Amino acid sequence: MPTTAPAFADATASDSALRRFLHGLPGVDTVGLEARAASLGTRSIKTTAKAYAIDLAISMIDLTTLEGADTPGKVRALAAKAVNPDPTDRTTPRTAAVCVYPDMAATAVAALAGSGVKVASVATAFPAGRAALDVKLADVRDAVAAGADEIDMVIDRGAFLSGRYLKVYEEIVAVKAECGPARLKVIFETGELSTYDNIRRASWLGMLAGADFIKTSTGKVGTNATPANTLLMLEAVRDFRQQTGVQIGVKPAGGIRTTKDAVKFLVLVNETVGEDWLDNHWFRFGASSLLNDLLMQRQKLSTGRYSGPDYVTVD
Repeated sequence: MPTTAPAFADATASDSALRRFLHGLPGVDTVGLEARAASLGTRSIKTTAKAYAIDLAISMIDLTTLEGADTPGKVRALAAKAVNPDPTDRTTPRTAAVCVYPDMAATAVAALAGSGVKVASVATAFPAGRAALDVKLADVRDAVAAGADEIDMVIDRGAFLSGRYLKVYEEIVAVKAECGPARLKVIFETGELSTYDNIRRASWLGMLAGADFIKTSTGKVGTNATPANTLLMLEAVRDFRQQTGVQIGVKPAGGIRTTKDAVKFLVLVNETVGEDWLDNHWFRFGASSLLNDLLMQRQKLSTGRYSGPDYVTVD
């Protein structure tokens, strides 16, 4: 499969061509974008739809631990929770994946064997991305060799913000080549890109370079996923599929902690790109604490009362 969709091959032929293409994208109407995101966020849904949305959201979670204090035991416990989120209710869906650092990927793979839950691994000197390309590629190779199903890479924001778009593009292409069968999620760190125009440009740059998913954030900066930046990225994948026939996934990450938050994002998906993306193959939540709230709300719907404080595990 070509790295760049044929319709856009000329756009990546040179640094100047790529700059012309990205800066030729329509400017973002900030007021309109934020107003639409806010409006969609006020939609109310019926109880039956809420039950469906909660199960769908659980199935879309990349259950994540990305801390310096991570241990094999913590990763195995997280894997057990991903496979069986609510031990009192076996109808609870499994999460989509467990996301860990590359050195923990083998532990996660062993713990999740046969479960159907994917192993995602951050790589490319996550979260800052400040490393030489050969170091980043070695990071990816290690994760893939350990059995990771998905790679979450970070772009070089310094290169992007200084207008060196071809460098960012070529790095994504190189990482994609190292992924082999693993799917590639490209993280923009939207909180550091400053403008909606930059988020739109980064979205198109990632898709042109072969991303399987575009992802808002690392969860390690002050501003992470928001309804507005996620809406902008959903519009980008919708337009990209219309022009190329290629479908790309979207992953908001960081700051999505409550069922109410998750439902707002699912409404954005449904109203912007439609049912084709309402599946964990195409939409994910990068989260650690979100699952607990979803489980408590799920129990409330089934029993009429909230659970006690010991009902869910504390990550």
